Amino acid sequence: MTIVRRGLIDHSDSLGATARFGGGDVQWLTAGKGIVHAEMFPLVHRDAPNPLELFQIWLNLPAADKLVEPHFSMLWNEAVPAHLATDTAGRTTQITVVAGRLAEASPGAPPPNSWASRPDSDVAIWTIKMAAGATWTLPPAAAGSNRTLYFFRGGALSVDGVAIPAHHGVDLRPELAAALVNGPDDSELLLLAGRPIGEPVVQYGPFVMNTRAEIQQAMLDYQRTQFGGWPWPSDGPVHARDAGRFAKHVDGRSERAG
Repeated sequence: MTIVRRGLIDHSDSLGATARFGGGDVQWLTAGKGIVHAEMFPLVHRDAPNPLELFQIWLNLPAADKLVEPHFSMLWNEAVPAHLATDTAGRTTQITVVAGRLAEASPGAPPPNSWASRPDSDVAIWTIKMAAGATWTLPPAAAGSNRTLYFFRGGALSVDGVAIPAHHGVDLRPELAAALVNGPDDSELLLLAGRPIGEPVVQYGPFVMNTRAEIQQAMLDYQRTQFGGWPWPSDGPVHARDAGRFAKHVDGRSERAG
């Protein structure tokens, strides 16, 4: 999952799909049995900076879904829901809900075969922006899930009365609510949560499987098939400056943002 907070990304892949997305858009790609993809950062502004800020989050697949067909979905910024909470002092906390559900904020369905598509996976991916001095209580998750809160922007934050330094992560007990109290500056956080798959994990380079033998097989498969080959004239294709935000899928279906 690639959450582009600022700037643009140009996507091209070995199956022939392309996309340009950014400014709050989210691409959710399931690699499955194999895909090669390029992520380029187009310089669309000739006379101004071209900043880029993103999160890229890898979700594992259970063994039963490791070799599914590759797939990507676009969650356009305009359709990504947010929940706005206001504390008793009138200070706000905005939670952008990319995956999972919070109150009335329910995002689009995850791609098929994603671990998040299973109802009991308890996957939640939220970005949280707290105004200076704001308070908000993070609701509990399902018992047995893993839950981590990353404090990536701001100066001071406390979680259940414990001071958290900036640029740190906090592992939370899933079954308990967590009271967040922000410091004197605006703060931003990333919440990642989900039930563990509970299977062995073996990783080498971009390959993530369950056993060493499966990793070796994945490397052989890539050497043999190139996961569909590379249909583009360069290793780093970039779309036209005026292309706008779009996605063209393997089945020929096209989308335009907005």
